[in-house]
Amino acid sequence: MLMINVTIRKDRCKSCEQCVYACPKKILTIARDEIPNQMGYHTAKIINPESCIGCASCARMCPDGAITIERS
Repeated sequence: MLMINVTIRKDRCKSCEQCVYACPKKILTIARDEIPNQMGYHTAKIINPESCIGCASCARMCPDGAITIERS
């Protein structure tokens, strides 16, 4: 079974929401209910990781390189 691990570097995220719009499965959101990062931005988070298909659209759209996708 293919395992997909999505890592979001909260220290790089600037809440631009490009990953949210790019995700075909709509499993990303901006965590407005969590404490902002050190730059004061609410960061992206995965709301349904088991639905991720590993397409890496989110990582390609992120202008700050905050998202990495690993498949194993």
